[in-house]
Amino acid sequence: MKKQLILCLAILSLLTMPLFAMQHNSHDMKDSSMDHSTMDHGSMDHGSMDHDGMSASGDMVMLGTQKVEGIEAMAHIKDVKAAMAKMNMSITHHFMLMIKDQHGKTNDKGTVAVKIKGPDGSVSKPIKLMGMGGHFGADVTLEKPGMYTFSVGSKLADGVKRSFEFTYHVH
Repeated sequence: MKKQLILCLAILSLLTMPLFAMQHNSHDMKDSSMDHSTMDHGSMDHGSMDHDGMSASGDMVMLGTQKVEGIEAMAHIKDVKAAMAKMNMSITHHFMLMIKDQHGKTNDKGTVAVKIKGPDGSVSKPIKLMGMGGHFGADVTLEKPGMYTFSVGSKLADGVKRSFEFTYHVH
């Protein structure tokens, strides 16, 4: 079971690196209050991408971009429920956070964790996000339909603590 989880995390991290690179090059967004549902995102259809048959099927959704004290955080979530169910795992989503400094350089070093507030108001314990080749990520389980809030705390190499918040609606 542990080997399957590690393998899944490794595959998901490898699959998401090109998405972040293309996303970074396709546009530069500064405000998470924008309506991302109508944006082009570089003409990418995240949900139908084929990664040589190794792809975990599911839609990738951009949750937004926020800038705090010179650091920009861009969050995505990918629905991996069907792929994980095939391996008898209850994980439903992969949460990803790309952090860039004021020069646009990505950072996957430091401590980053997320607390997830569910539609029923319950808040999870902090979930540590692992550095994964240019971004941070963790597998999460979002079981119930409704609005989820992701409260991200970070402490990067500069020692400054920063907080970011993103929302996602599960249908």
